[in-house]
Amino acid sequence: MSAVCLIDTSVFVELLNVPNRAGHHAETLAALRQRVIVQESLFLPMATLLETGNHIGQNGDGGARRACAQRFVQQVSAALEGRSPFKPLHFLQADALKAWLNEFPDHAATGSGLGDLSIVHDWHRLCQQNRARRVYIWSLDRHLAAYDRPPEL
Repeated sequence: MSAVCLIDTSVFVELLNVPNRAGHHAETLAALRQRVIVQESLFLPMATLLETGNHIGQNGDGGARRACAQRFVQQVSAALEGRSPFKPLHFLQADALKAWLNEFPDHAATGSGLGDLSIVHDWHRLCQQNRARRVYIWSLDRHLAAYDRPPEL
């Protein structure tokens, strides 16, 4: 059974070739192709979408930002319409956000933000829902890449 993969912002900016953020675009595209071939379930957490959108809006000249924003809109729209290897994850509810806010001061003290905390919670939820499958965060950030749980037998 194929793995469940959460796409982190560090990877999504590479896939979209975000100006002043992407440095490994070709290698990341090749890695994505491999994941598609083996039919991994590829999820786009809401934090990844929001953070990537911020990076696009803050980098490059106006023309480069617009072109990248259009690639972003095409990819996310295709995911929302089921025409992409990516599946968007649902935005959290108010109760979940309140619980996460209680955790955030300790999480922030480690140097990690609320977006990363939300991706970790998405990872925990997908682990519970997919016990027989590997569940991992595809990230270029070491602390998030450490979230990799093998299938339970």
